[in-house]
Amino acid sequence: MKLLEYEAKAILTSFDIPIPRSSIITNLDNPIEVPTVLKSQVPVGGRGKAGGVRLVEKSEEVSTAAREILSLAIKGHTPKVLLAEEPLSIRHEYYLSLIINKSAGIIELMAHKDGGVEIEEQSDFKRWPIDEKNAANVAAELADYYDLTDVENLSILLTNLYRCFTESDATLLEINPLILTVDSKLIAGDCKMTLDDAARFRHSEWDFEDAPANANFVTLDPKGSVATIANGAGLAMATVDAVADACFTPANFLDVGGGANEASVLAAFEKIMEYPNVSAIVINIFAGITRCDEVAKAIISAKNQIHDLPKLYIRLAGTNYEAADDLLTRAGIPLLPSLADCLVAIQENSR
Repeated sequence: MKLLEYEAKAILTSFDIPIPRSSIITNLDNPIEVPTVLKSQVPVGGRGKAGGVRLVEKSEEVSTAAREILSLAIKGHTPKVLLAEEPLSIRHEYYLSLIINKSAGIIELMAHKDGGVEIEEQSDFKRWPIDEKNAANVAAELADYYDLTDVENLSILLTNLYRCFTESDATLLEINPLILTVDSKLIAGDCKMTLDDAARFRHSEWDFEDAPANANFVTLDPKGSVATIANGAGLAMATVDAVADACFTPANFLDVGGGANEASVLAAFEKIMEYPNVSAIVINIFAGITRCDEVAKAIISAKNQIHDLPKLYIRLAGTNYEAADDLLTRAGIPLLPSLADCLVAIQENSR
């Protein structure tokens, strides 16, 4: 599950990790203290560049700014709530994250001395293996890298972050920026956090906007150009292989399962929108328990709800195919006879 910023920060505070003073805005009739930073709560990056983060300094401008952000779709996502935070006096911004290194079977701390909105342009990140025993040693090396003198507080921060990561069953905990204020405090200015769906049985307290995925969704290449949606593991693998054989880079493997419905397929589209380079989506469904008309409804909903949806190449067969064909035809969305036809069409459109 990918948490929204306010959900992730609520977990941070439970582990004594400093965050800015904040409030959740659901009712615009309630007063909002200024100055304030209004933040769109959507599960994608690039909010600042898209206009989803705004400093508001006058009371009479708060309501208008909040309404504009609440109505602003960012990469296909429109926020249900806003986060209002106190502005911070910033001396410097760093990057800090905890990730799982699967090949080495360890948790890694990754850092950069310059954080913020341009972090994707950085390449020279520093990495350290981290566990409950070596946090103090890692903090000393990180302090030297960050050019900080307060090793003790950095050590406390890393220890708490490690506990937060492991006890929350996280697969990613990213603080960008980690803010050094003018009075030398370290505060998590923003936080991205992803939790392991499979650990839900250990966490009765989990109640987040993003529900665990019912689909089998695996990222193959986050910079891939073609995304895939199929049902059944065998068909999904064959679809990925066909995309690769056609000399395209598949971004993902996705088996929406035998009971795929409108909601699960629409959720798959939303996950695919997180890949920045996808220009085509191949939908390859052979319906048994799955119904073609349910898939068609999801496709139509995606076209209507998701801005900048990549071009769709759709092959459907099986249960309720005729109803799906009728729905898609009336929506002006073409079907193709086979997966091979889908790939040929992508090649022709790529020339």
